[in-house]
Amino acid sequence: MKKNTLLILLFFIILVAGVSGVYLYNTHQASLTARQAMIHQKGATVMPFNLNQTTHIFKKTDTGGIQEVVVKDANNTSQISLIRMHLQMEAQLFQKGDFQDPAKLHGGNMPGLQALSNGASQIKIVYEDVPNGGQITYTTSNTSLVTSIHTWFDAQLSDHGTDAMGM
Repeated sequence: MKKNTLLILLFFIILVAGVSGVYLYNTHQASLTARQAMIHQKGATVMPFNLNQTTHIFKKTDTGGIQEVVVKDANNTSQISLIRMHLQMEAQLFQKGDFQDPAKLHGGNMPGLQALSNGASQIKIVYEDVPNGGQITYTTSNTSLVTSIHTWFDAQLSDHGTDAMGM
């Protein structure tokens, strides 16, 4: 009899844990989806290009990373111009340690942001045109800053949702 009681108790513990896990997962997904929608809507206050017509691409490298924004339609020259203008300006600001635009969009406590702002003098930040948009390359020999760049990229991927992709 004791063995059966223990089995029943164990079954209920597993059942409750499973139901709680599903609930927490669904709650997290709903919160994440709401945040992504807010970031998408708020994006126009920081970025002049249309998020529906573009894709953010984040490529982590051993020495930092590459942040690229490209149009979905290669014939959309107006959006390409807006991307390039914006990323050129951001690269100049970032090199000075000014990460106010990402903070406005994602929040001042965005993972990696403070470390990048404080360590900007140790990061080489270079803008380049790419065929359908532009890119910013971040390069540093400081392994802690490489980790911060990767953390910052992960946060942007999470916040931008379907507007972004990682590589």
